[in-house]
Amino acid sequence: MEIILKQDVAHVGYKDEIVKVKDGYANNYLIPQGLAIMATASAKKVLAENLKQRAFKEQKIRQEAEALAEKINAIKGLKLATKAGENGKIYGSVNTIQLSDAIKSQFDMDIDRKKIAIKGEAIKEVGNYQATVSVYKDIKAEISFDVVAE
Repeated sequence: MEIILKQDVAHVGYKDEIVKVKDGYANNYLIPQGLAIMATASAKKVLAENLKQRAFKEQKIRQEAEALAEKINAIKGLKLATKAGENGKIYGSVNTIQLSDAIKSQFDMDIDRKKIAIKGEAIKEVGNYQATVSVYKDIKAEISFDVVAE
């Protein structure tokens, strides 16, 4: 029997995929559990239209994400001022919240702190560091910043 999966099902297939399974598995488990629907001609047409619309939306979101990644990659001279001792050691450490706030204040770009990953270990000294911003699924941007003493 041909069915259209409404969710990912282990060892069967992924969401919005048309697969063939045994009649009993479809009628007794997949369809009653709401994991699949029968692959009738009208259901296939609806699926094709939904996939086409989703692809269009996905393309638009991807273009916006690529534009944002270009803007982030163009950031130069980002400085993060923090309290530090005479030998360059910082009191505490620099985290993604401070980095996100610095980008917002210096470049007027609002980047969610959860999408920022600082490379290496915790920043505890004054110096130059790198961070990666996950803009979209597989689109990432690199940002370089300096930690300076106040």
